[in-house]
Amino acid sequence: MEDKEMWTIEELTSLTTTVQSAEIEYHGKVLPVQWCELTEAEEPKMSMAPEGMDDTQHYAEIASQRMIAMINKANKLNPDAKTLDEEAWHLLPTTLRWNISNTVMQTANTTESDF
Repeated sequence: MEDKEMWTIEELTSLTTTVQSAEIEYHGKVLPVQWCELTEAEEPKMSMAPEGMDDTQHYAEIASQRMIAMINKANKLNPDAKTLDEEAWHLLPTTLRWNISNTVMQTANTTESDF
């Protein structure tokens, strides 16, 4: 059996003040992005979908707010490496936003060909 390294509380809590970064490949070019983990107090507030709004659309908006908060936090901690902000996030192609979100959330990468 392989020995697995254990996290310390100090290492885990340091993630909320450490800027992480990656290069996202999209249509043959790369976009550098940075983010920082959020504490519970920094997380966007969850709510029920307003009357008449689709639940999926509502939760997608909350997820988008979370990404913006993580990017904005990193931009405050490391302004020299800023490439995205809230305004730019809303202008990006949806498939690129999915790629960024999947990278930040450490989920499987999804490409246009998967749709």
